[in-house]
Amino acid sequence: MAQGDTQDTAAARLKHLNEFFREHPVTGPAVGHAPSRSASAPLSLGTLSHVQASVREVIEHTMDVNPDAPMPPARADAVYDWSREHTANAPEAERQRAETIEYRQYLEHAIRAGDVKVIRPHRCPECRCLGLMWQDDMQRALCTNSACVDRGGFSHTFTLSQLATEHIQRQKNVRRARAT
Repeated sequence: MAQGDTQDTAAARLKHLNEFFREHPVTGPAVGHAPSRSASAPLSLGTLSHVQASVREVIEHTMDVNPDAPMPPARADAVYDWSREHTANAPEAERQRAETIEYRQYLEHAIRAGDVKVIRPHRCPECRCLGLMWQDDMQRALCTNSACVDRGGFSHTFTLSQLATEHIQRQKNVRRARAT
């Protein structure tokens, strides 16, 4: 996370990724790849693609919910505030979907920047214990509870979408309980 960011949000993480890939361009081959005879791109194309896909997903969802929304902001990290503003009067299910997209992207941005610790505070959706770990090769969170296995005896794994859905649903339940 960049110094000076006051909150750990999807917008702050996206801003950090967007700035980082511009400030620290790729200057050589990626680790594990064979050397190339051609020059590498002056920036991380994977990160650029990730930033663009994230912004595009938020814009598409917002425009589906509110076709009358004005043009999205030029700054990538401002797209989340723009989306919240222009989906505020949408049905609850659509607002919850937008929150879930934003939270999943928060996790994606953090992992892309190398911060896999964002997975640890989440409870396993299956056994509810703490002890999830990010498995980069599978692109999934793995429950480390030895008793939390599927019928085949393999540890349960979860996508970032599953974790985000659980997280947002839990927040909604807490808000509902506080309101009563």
